[in-house]
Amino acid sequence: MRKALMAATLAAALITLVACGSEDNSATSTDHNDADVTFAQQMIPHHQQAIEMAEIAETRAESQEVKDLAADIEAAQGPEIETMTGWLESWGEDVPDEGMPGMDHGDMSSDEMTGMMSEEDMTELENASGAEFDQMFLTMMTEHHEGAIEMAQTEQADGEFPDAKAMAADIETAQTEEIQTMQALLKS
Repeated sequence: MRKALMAATLAAALITLVACGSEDNSATSTDHNDADVTFAQQMIPHHQQAIEMAEIAETRAESQEVKDLAADIEAAQGPEIETMTGWLESWGEDVPDEGMPGMDHGDMSSDEMTGMMSEEDMTELENASGAEFDQMFLTMMTEHHEGAIEMAQTEQADGEFPDAKAMAADIETAQTEEIQTMQALLKS
């Protein structure tokens, strides 16, 4: 009798665990689509390159405004990378390497990664300093942000995962404002 009661209790506990596990996974794993995966997989390396550019600005920029903008970019995009990495892991999808630049983009066309700087662009930026760096950084980061905005708009139109769509909207808003700041700095 005891063995039967223990077996029944164990079976009930296992059923409860499986049911709970299924509920948790459905909220994070099934409420997304291919557009959500593409958004995260492309935005991670895109953000990584922006952070790399921002880190270069710490020592190469002449203008304090450029240094401050670069610090803001770095502070915003680092946590977003962590969040998107968590989504991809919970969905059982590949997470891009952190080896930017030079990450193997596989079959991604340049259209899919709009705004990414080439290795030559990055080398040119690394070799610049002072006012020349400031102008180059602001011009390149504007183009980079425009690419991120395009990806964010695609996610908002085609994505399904509510948190990804919300992040995409935040990226569009923040980076549009930063583009306006960069354009003003280029004119000054």
